[in-house]
Amino acid sequence: MNRSQPLVLGIESSCDETGVGIVRGTDLLTNTVSSSMEEHVRFGGVIPEIASRAHLDAFVPALQAALAEADVTLDEIDAIAVTSGPGLAGALMVGVCAAKALAVATGKPLYAINHLVAHVGVGLLNPRPGVEKAGAGAAKPAKPILPENLGALLVSGGHTEILRIRSITDDVELLGSTIDDAAGEAYDKVARILGLGYPGGPAIDRLAREGNAKAIRFPRGLTQPKYMGTAEEPGRHRYDWSFSGLKTAVARCVEQFEAAGEPVPVADIAAAFQEAVVDVITSKAVLACRERGITDVLLGGGVAANSRLRQLTEQRCSAAGITLHVPPLDLCTDNGAMVAALGAQLVMAGIEPSGINFAPDSSMPVTTVSAPATDTARASASA
Repeated sequence: MNRSQPLVLGIESSCDETGVGIVRGTDLLTNTVSSSMEEHVRFGGVIPEIASRAHLDAFVPALQAALAEADVTLDEIDAIAVTSGPGLAGALMVGVCAAKALAVATGKPLYAINHLVAHVGVGLLNPRPGVEKAGAGAAKPAKPILPENLGALLVSGGHTEILRIRSITDDVELLGSTIDDAAGEAYDKVARILGLGYPGGPAIDRLAREGNAKAIRFPRGLTQPKYMGTAEEPGRHRYDWSFSGLKTAVARCVEQFEAAGEPVPVADIAAAFQEAVVDVITSKAVLACRERGITDVLLGGGVAANSRLRQLTEQRCSAAGITLHVPPLDLCTDNGAMVAALGAQLVMAGIEPSGINFAPDSSMPVTTVSAPATDTARASASA
């Protein structure tokens, strides 16, 4: 195996995207994604059984397309990496079973990857020609980030978390997370209340540009002194978020307008809701970074596409002397390239493969970067 520039195949199937990516070391060769989102629209959210069946249909075509675009064969691949958690149990099972089948058929080492840490790993890839940084400020060529004390703000439909990464391969610390709904879930639920359909994030982001964010003041969860505490004596939820109360506040606001027989100011509500979400996310993330000495932070996850979140994150990071990194938008959402990128980091660090005796873990903790190697995997690797 080439451990200095390993050719790694990454497989992602944690939710509704079937992703296959291939990297060589820190160079991205291909990122093929097939989404089943359109099949979930009429239900107003992702249906696990539909997502699982869509993965079954999409995997082989996605694999073939990825290999063709990268101009490599399975024989040339040095290692395989697959998302083993967290995510939807059935969807994870499809990707894991496919990866295990490929590993057994080809004899390639297999790494079971943490989906959340993979979102950070994609920031370590070298920029592709012609791809510029996706941040809200001046467009500059993206550069791989390699600080030893990196922060990561992950905002998606299923997760809202701030991490400290001392080592991408074996030292990830969870600083704060949502205690109920993730930000993306809150967007989807509020969009349903406002009659905007699914997915809610893009619809609210577009409509918010027409509204007045100051017209209504919605609550910022877990910002009261009893939750925040002080830097010397931190409160229990100093770096945590809560969005369920905000969702309820929006519902009560709509009901009040309807009860009064007045037209609902949908654009203003969308703008005020979005401002409440991004305000509390960015303020707490920057606070965590400042108090933990973090000077570089990566913004990732599907909600990183939100224009106001990117704008306010960049403004507040700049004011705090923190360097913000935002991967290209197609690498912020779930994809196989991020899984391959983290897999390559594990190979280059000499981490032993997981083997095939692991099970998908839908609640895999973020502190577990990859499933540990079993005795069988160690014996196979040494052979």
